[in-house]
Amino acid sequence: MLVEVAVAAAVRGTFTYRVPARLASEVTLGRRVAVPFGRSRRATGYVVGFPVEPPAGVELRDVAGVLDAFPLFTPELTKLLRWAEDYYLCPPGELHRAALPPGLNTRRGAEAPARRGVEWAAAAEGAAEGLAGLGRKAKAQRALLEYLLARGRIPVEELRAAFPRGRPALLALAGKGLARLDTEARVARGGLLPGAGEPPALTAAQQAALEAVSAAAGGFATFLLHGVTGSGKTEVYLQAIARARAAGRGALVLVPEIALTPQLAGRFRARFGEEVALLHSGLSDAERHAEWLRLRRGEARICVGVRSAVFAPVQELAIVVVDEEHDASFKQEDGPPYQARDLAVVRARGAGAVCLLGSATPSLESLENARRGRYRLLSLPGRIDDRPMPRVELVDLARLRRTVPTFGLISPPLAEALGETVAQGRQAILFLNRRGFQTLVVCEACGQEARCPACAVSLTFHQRRGLLLCHYCGRAERMTDDCPACGGPRSGVGVGTEQVEAAVRKLLPSARVERLDRDAVTTAGDVAGLLARFARREVDVLVGTQMVTKGHDFPGVTLVGVVVADTALALPDFRAAERTFQLLTQVAGRAGRGAEGGRVLVQTWNPGSPAVACAATHDYARFAELELAVRREHGWPPFQRLLAVKIEGSEAGARRTSEALAAAARPALGRGVAMLGPAPAALERLRGRSRWQLIFRGPDPASLRRVHGALQRLAARPPGGAAVRFDVDPYALL
Repeated sequence: MLVEVAVAAAVRGTFTYRVPARLASEVTLGRRVAVPFGRSRRATGYVVGFPVEPPAGVELRDVAGVLDAFPLFTPELTKLLRWAEDYYLCPPGELHRAALPPGLNTRRGAEAPARRGVEWAAAAEGAAEGLAGLGRKAKAQRALLEYLLARGRIPVEELRAAFPRGRPALLALAGKGLARLDTEARVARGGLLPGAGEPPALTAAQQAALEAVSAAAGGFATFLLHGVTGSGKTEVYLQAIARARAAGRGALVLVPEIALTPQLAGRFRARFGEEVALLHSGLSDAERHAEWLRLRRGEARICVGVRSAVFAPVQELAIVVVDEEHDASFKQEDGPPYQARDLAVVRARGAGAVCLLGSATPSLESLENARRGRYRLLSLPGRIDDRPMPRVELVDLARLRRTVPTFGLISPPLAEALGETVAQGRQAILFLNRRGFQTLVVCEACGQEARCPACAVSLTFHQRRGLLLCHYCGRAERMTDDCPACGGPRSGVGVGTEQVEAAVRKLLPSARVERLDRDAVTTAGDVAGLLARFARREVDVLVGTQMVTKGHDFPGVTLVGVVVADTALALPDFRAAERTFQLLTQVAGRAGRGAEGGRVLVQTWNPGSPAVACAATHDYARFAELELAVRREHGWPPFQRLLAVKIEGSEAGARRTSEALAAAARPALGRGVAMLGPAPAALERLRGRSRWQLIFRGPDPASLRRVHGALQRLAARPPGGAAVRFDVDPYALL
């Protein structure tokens, strides 16, 4: 008996082994096995097939043992992984390892802990008064109680997403009489959680979308659900999944970053209870292992998770949902470079399931697939309860500068709007997608920049900490007023969220101002605690990066200000305009979700840019039309396919490897395939390593696989000793 094994290592291809008679009944598709690999070591492998004939000229070795009592991968998942291995040109063993939760990669036959039904938590009576009595050392308890006061009675699962290490704090609050805990019975299979109540009535557009998805049940179909912010896409997902469960089938829901929107976990658990398993980084390895096992055994039939959950072992899959399908986080950048959104469609096809992609700003790739008939387009053009979209006003900074030379970071129109909003007891969000106080520090005498010696980027000044920081490798230097090169005076230019926060505090001394970025809040619990205070209207103005744009629903927010709309437009990436439009649309969508309506002020140096102008009028169709015309003219996706070859090493080694790869690729060019480069990457140096890249552009995946075939042998042993990585359908070209 022969077995084909994908070894858990960064090696291309699979390996053939003999199966001893004593193991023949245990070696089945999808199981892990121990195999001899190399000269003296033993490796973990994944069974992916059973060859009939051994490869010619190879001396076979025996499988040493079987590691699991049952197959970890179903035949459906094995087929998906083999497809991904071939399409994304990545080592199959690495891909299999990435498809399992971390806890499972280090355990053999571990059992899942018993579950006790659905736990709920709520703030106890008098908890608001008790909040003031919590000491400074009870920071975790304070943040968690603030969250409970803002959210009401919620499943503990939501707290786990918001506060991954919050269990001790919750028990401490319960012991002090400030929180209540109770457990409900397990949900009946295919039913709703007892006490969940009737789902809300749908709008006509929501109902039409739900019926279209339901009509396709039982076969493969892909839908693109384009719904404006606040239109109720999540409720369509929930009711479509409820219908799938009523038929005894399973569901998979992919979300971008569950730690930033823990309410989503709570909504699913509140509706379906024990039916839901969560897979995300906020859980411990043991907890992720336990959730994975519940899915594999069929004890849970709904999986809600981030990117890697596309490989979750959901049984009898009927529907796959990708929420915010445009989000960059669905593209794996470290490790096997797969795109989870696209794999979700492939998985649905293999399972004969419906795939539902939802977004207020669909990716242009998905839109073009809808135009070509591959996806069916569904629309939710209005907000729930007929709430109006927020009014968006552009503040032309160049024009304003000519009439008001010195107005600082916050223009007079935005300053006036902020003052009115706070005076009326309402809330505002200010968005800038740059951290720190100043983004560049230079010497006024010699012009030398403060730069990271390990990365080709400027150091960012963080005033509150008095440090110059590299946002890529984490290098920190003490800020000095004198230039280390010539002793001349140094000054900062550029703007970050820390400087915006300081400007708002100076403008509105009595306002309660907080900042939400990865410097101000470092843990999921910090994020949840701050958002809870904002939801309870204990914060007037929230300043933040794109962390403030995703999925949050604050009825008290009537004003959103974009400090500089153009920060991403100048990036050397063909997706710069699309990212800008998506960010502006998403952050504008945070305004006007309550009864009081909303207003958005966008400060910009480029009011005529289609990304800015179309976001101001909520005109996705117009932006897509203009941007697709540019992409078509220049041969960028979705009209051409890309393969990026990324090279990292010493300065000489990276250059030499790049040039050798370019020479090897030239015979494979032509027939619609073009090569860009070799050239240094936009970020030339990262963590002390030089970075080069080649970009290949072709009409279809087959043409790019031809290029890969010409480079594969050389990439395995590059002449310059650099590391070579292939990235199919790259998202970022930096």
